[in-house]
Amino acid sequence: MAEKVAKAGVKRQEGYLYFIDKQGDVSRAKMARGGKKGGKPEKVAKVGVKKASGYLYFLDKAGDVSRAKMKRR
Repeated sequence: MAEKVAKAGVKRQEGYLYFIDKQGDVSRAKMARGGKKGGKPEKVAKVGVKKASGYLYFLDKAGDVSRAKMKRR
């Protein structure tokens, strides 16, 4: 299961893809729909999470940064 890493409290808007960028901050990009191109990423919250190897980092339903162990051989 997932564990919370940092509280961000991000409120999501429709039509955007939210992700944790390389700097460990929460970013979003406009999703491509119906032949239209997506948008450039923009920072939403500055969190500064240090990423560990072997984990998947994501924004959970509460708008906080969580991580889950990846299953690999």
